[in-house]
Amino acid sequence: MKDFYIAHEEDIKSGKTTDVYFVRTKTILEAKGIHKKVFADVSTTSLPKGWKWGVLAGVEEVAKLLEGMPVNVYAMPEGTIFHSYEPVMQIEGYYKEFGIYETALIGMLSQASGIATAALRTKIAAKFKPVYSFGIRHMHPAIAPMVDRSAFIGGCDGVSGVLGAEMMGEKPIGTMPHALILVIGDQVKAWKYFDEVMDEKVPRTALVDTLCDEKFEALMAAEALGERLTAIRLDTPSSRRGNFKRIIEEVRWELDLRGYDHVKIFLSGGLDEESLKELVDVADAFGVGGSIASAKPIDFSLDIVEIEGKPITKRGKLSGRKQIYRCEKGHYHRVPANKKLEKCPVCGAKVEPLLKPLIENGEIVAELPKAREIREYVLEQAEKFNLNLE
Repeated sequence: MKDFYIAHEEDIKSGKTTDVYFVRTKTILEAKGIHKKVFADVSTTSLPKGWKWGVLAGVEEVAKLLEGMPVNVYAMPEGTIFHSYEPVMQIEGYYKEFGIYETALIGMLSQASGIATAALRTKIAAKFKPVYSFGIRHMHPAIAPMVDRSAFIGGCDGVSGVLGAEMMGEKPIGTMPHALILVIGDQVKAWKYFDEVMDEKVPRTALVDTLCDEKFEALMAAEALGERLTAIRLDTPSSRRGNFKRIIEEVRWELDLRGYDHVKIFLSGGLDEESLKELVDVADAFGVGGSIASAKPIDFSLDIVEIEGKPITKRGKLSGRKQIYRCEKGHYHRVPANKKLEKCPVCGAKVEPLLKPLIENGEIVAELPKAREIREYVLEQAEKFNLNLE
């Protein structure tokens, strides 16, 4: 028996993480000698919570999943903004060869895209001030790196997870826990010990809500560390918050009054898109946990739209091969693949096809950019297309 209830890479690649009806389908097709080439779309008919757009994530993992298989795959670049009813990925091949991987493929895209979308929405709610992902404690540790990567490429400025950051080539971001202060038994000593022991590159951010009022602990931290104090962090529990915005305003006033205007205010603890809208103007940075890490997955489905070259699909879907074009001003157009667009029908601007070769005959042919490059692409789109939370 395994120590943990997790699937290892070999389990996923061998198809063990699939739904049983895909196994039964493969068994029947093999038994009856049915070997048909199909073309399938991956898309969603709706986004969580009425969202108008999503951020595509998980493409690199899908590429690694299907690498070496006799398939052609087309996909939007990872980090692309997409909408309902737009295929984000297409697969061409013999169904019995790749059908068993549908469960894993959809899962990779669905959860990662949900997290990345929530991250960008949080970043927008924060008016693009620093947002850090602190949410891996809400998820199974086996998928912590995926959670961190999805949050980062979606727009978070850093992640707390050690392994997730390492796998992206980034440095983990964090401050100090209440446990440090409680074990030492004195908040001033804890702040000073942190300053004495931690590398100079680590920002001196003091947690100021463990034993006393936030305003007074903030002043104690400022007096203890002086110019070396980068920020104070408020992680005030909901049972003690009252009017959280007013508490923060008090802290800012008292710090500024005493000449500690260089000290930033960092907030964490149960923050989400809605609370950030209220607090964004009184704080400088935010640590966000469950609302990003536990974001609702995007309900992607994989649908056959062509069999042996003939358009066909199930009810409620559109048959045939498709292409998604996007113009420089952010207008999207879904057209049959044999229809080429040169200019946007709405504004006349140049357009580009978003579905591009990812895998050709089992070989990954697309560039798989680093997480930081994807993040820059995501934020560039958010600014260029003026994305909002409506």
